[in-house]
Amino acid sequence: MAYDADVIVIGAGLAGLAATAELVDAGRKVVLLDQEPPQSLGGQAHWSFGGLFFVNSPEQRRMRIKDSHDLALQDWLGTAGFDRAEDHWPRRWAEAYVDFAAGEKRAWLHRQGVRFFPVVGWAERGGYDATGHGNSVPRFHITWGTGPGLLAPFARRVRAGAARGLVDLRFRHRVTALCGAAGTVDTVGGEILDRSEVARGRPSGRDVVGSFELRAQAVIVTSGGIGGNHELVRRNWPARLGRAPERMVAGVPAHVDGLMLGVTEAAGGRLINGDRMWHYTEGLHNWNPIWEGHGIRVLPGPSSLWLDARGNRLPVPLFPGFDTLGTLEHLMDTGHEHSWFVLNRRVIGKEFTLSGSEQNPDLTGRSVRGVIDRARADVPAPVRAFMDHGEDFVVEHDLASLVRGMNALTGEPLIDETDLRRVITARDREVANPFTKDSQITAIRGARSFLGDRLIRTVAPHPILDPKAGPLIAVRLSVLTRKSLGGLETDLSSRVLTESGEPLGGVYAAGEAAGFGGGGVHGYRSLEGTFLGGCLFSGRTAGRAAARATG
Repeated sequence: MAYDADVIVIGAGLAGLAATAELVDAGRKVVLLDQEPPQSLGGQAHWSFGGLFFVNSPEQRRMRIKDSHDLALQDWLGTAGFDRAEDHWPRRWAEAYVDFAAGEKRAWLHRQGVRFFPVVGWAERGGYDATGHGNSVPRFHITWGTGPGLLAPFARRVRAGAARGLVDLRFRHRVTALCGAAGTVDTVGGEILDRSEVARGRPSGRDVVGSFELRAQAVIVTSGGIGGNHELVRRNWPARLGRAPERMVAGVPAHVDGLMLGVTEAAGGRLINGDRMWHYTEGLHNWNPIWEGHGIRVLPGPSSLWLDARGNRLPVPLFPGFDTLGTLEHLMDTGHEHSWFVLNRRVIGKEFTLSGSEQNPDLTGRSVRGVIDRARADVPAPVRAFMDHGEDFVVEHDLASLVRGMNALTGEPLIDETDLRRVITARDREVANPFTKDSQITAIRGARSFLGDRLIRTVAPHPILDPKAGPLIAVRLSVLTRKSLGGLETDLSSRVLTESGEPLGGVYAAGEAAGFGGGGVHGYRSLEGTFLGGCLFSGRTAGRAAARATG
């Protein structure tokens, strides 16, 4: 039986596009399958903020950030906490990825026309010792154009391949089986779904109108993770993070369902580290949702007072932007699923950024004027829209009214005004103290020693209850689903491995489906800015390896 292509790529997200682009460069014929319609080309990456992890970049050096390969690897390994037998390949991938981030990654993207915002961000600051979790220096580089800007060159390369007859784009094709013989997969089968004209991210329907079967010398699985399938998230939820939340907001559309992981496992591939996952605690209900349960993450500066559902201040170092999963673990042990930021207008105006391409029209539209206007605004327009329309915001001019609003929002009298006033007053008293024992205020002052934070991300320390900085604002935060950190185990050539540790013939995996490489390159935690880059690195690796194997 003749082959329909040299390689079949399953999933037209960023990893799939990167793999396909490399195959095209090598002159291979590709069938690219995706269960969503053409308007969803690029998958989740379209909605992303476009953050990328670079090491010792020109942007860092211009901002007097001293970074190095050794420091980045120390941070990665301290954050990942590799401690399992199956962490052999994830650790190898981690070492390779840091090499990439400190080496050719930026130049490779720059040659394709990708550009970067000049101010480097500082995400996941950690707050433990030198070998613990967190970025020792700012490394979060925002793509000029956000997610769509990062996708553009890879989509362009794939479409050019289609124009040359090398790429057959087949949307609304849902894979349900990988088949073959003698330990080698060469056949992909599945269902053809009914045509859909819905906008990107909207539910596209699952009515089946036909079936298909395709053959190729190799298959690359780039179908993503499980973040849109909340049942699967809860099934894999680790005991170390407490009980699984009953209610979560969705950081990704429902089509991020994890079904292809099960299909590949049924064909003989090994899934590892399914209990490692990355979800945020700073989720907002989107007042203008695109998909069902659509949530938006707050990318906070360090100054908001973070409280649990009963108004208790979170312990050191669980400050905004320091330790995502440490905060998640702590909050899940409180018996409540929400928490609060308490702040004021001065803080929200400078320190609140909302994740997502659609929440940052200035950066997404590559508008210098828009960026300048944002910097000059009292409160940026997207944040102002959430303050005006979002169900999670309480805005008042006095603390008593704020507490009443917080309790009304949750329907429970969990916050006591007297206790909250005591907590805020004690914190505010320390602002005037240059010898403060308040670790968060020390962290704020440390952040402002970095030019980027002082300019656009961290407000000068001041009392939260200062009337001139008001009104007061309380923001209810929910758990927001996002990424799978485990996945299909792969070697350094992106070949999917079986339970015996041998390659599953003809099958490769990349992106979130492969835990961004190896079945869990991040270990237990991420340094941020590493998800999109992980798609690119593993997709590129899979594409080049499959091209060599099918030459």
